[in-house]
Amino acid sequence: MTAEKTTISFGWRIYGLGVMALGILCLAWGTFDTGQPVPKDFPDRTTLAYVVAAFMLIAGAAVEWRRTVAWGAAALTAYYTLIVVILMNGRVVLAHYTEYGTYESIAEQLAIAAGGLIVYAAHARINATLAARLTRLGQLAFGVCALIFGGAHFVYMNFTAPLVPHWLPPSQEFWAYATGLGHIAAGLAILTGVRARLAAILLTTMYASFTVLVHGPMLVANPSSHWIMSENALNLALIGAAWVVADSLRPRVAPELRR
Repeated sequence: MTAEKTTISFGWRIYGLGVMALGILCLAWGTFDTGQPVPKDFPDRTTLAYVVAAFMLIAGAAVEWRRTVAWGAAALTAYYTLIVVILMNGRVVLAHYTEYGTYESIAEQLAIAAGGLIVYAAHARINATLAARLTRLGQLAFGVCALIFGGAHFVYMNFTAPLVPHWLPPSQEFWAYATGLGHIAAGLAILTGVRARLAAILLTTMYASFTVLVHGPMLVANPSSHWIMSENALNLALIGAAWVVADSLRPRVAPELRR
């Protein structure tokens, strides 16, 4: 059986749009994304924020075109992994390692990096074996992130539950626990490979429902809030990343078995 690279369908476009949205917000406010903690007294912080925002916008746009998708995905993967996860959030974790929120924040950024890695592996001119390894690495990283997201629902139940629409039966707490368990189940499925694609599809659907039920209504109620806008943009990027993971888990058929 001949090795074949994984192909991904539409998720990479949503992923690119999510990163572009984050970049646009950073340009509009002249500051870093909330998930990119840069000290307030950092030299030329505002100038650097504009440069980074422009980079995110350009790299996200590059992901939208097939000719440049690999370059855009590679740039985003490198930036989010080396700069955002390790340098920016790494120091925060070391300083506040007893606070669960620091791990949730770093997981959000790592999930974006993982999505970028899978997009790169699917579109770059590399051999199928290397592409498969990079894809699996991205899947594993995203699976770990899902576990951390799920844990956050339980650790911060007093914050999570009120976000659920009060009219949704049976209760806000029920759905806060359910979505937390859903994250954990999806993370375990992706890590173990057991029903992994189904789990990734359901996770993508859950993130999309967050836009409709939580983040979207919050934005309508308070359209000038930078934080709410950022949450919507981040959720869009996570929808794209989860979708990319689901696409990458599709069964592959060797060319000689096709008709």
